[in-house]
Amino acid sequence: MKTNIVVLSILAIYFGLLATVYTVWSLIADGAIEWTGSLAIALSGVLSLLIAFFLQIQFKNQGGELPEDRLEANIDDGDAELGFFSPWSWWPVTLAAGAAIAFAGLAVGFWVALYGLPLVLIGLVGWSYEYYRGYFAR
Repeated sequence: MKTNIVVLSILAIYFGLLATVYTVWSLIADGAIEWTGSLAIALSGVLSLLIAFFLQIQFKNQGGELPEDRLEANIDDGDAELGFFSPWSWWPVTLAAGAAIAFAGLAVGFWVALYGLPLVLIGLVGWSYEYYRGYFAR
């Protein structure tokens, strides 16, 4: 994260200098400021500075270095918990079919979306509560 902060800070300085040079150059060449390019380059610098500031605050608040910042870290140290997935569940298919019908209804006609919404609700409720009853109940 330290490397990202340094790179983004350097980018912010670079875009600030580039915006100044671009603005002066357009003044010399045309006698007027070319606002689109000047603002685009300047706002790129502001965005880089904003992201660097955000990462600096996050680094300060996390209370330690990330595994990718340590030279002696292993690849496995950076693995996050992926969560629990239902391997035999048909509810995602039901939800996807309902969403497809609902979105097709938004493109074709709103009345078609009304046929997909109950299927979406059934898929959401079924997927949310599939481990509360039946064979896999906990």
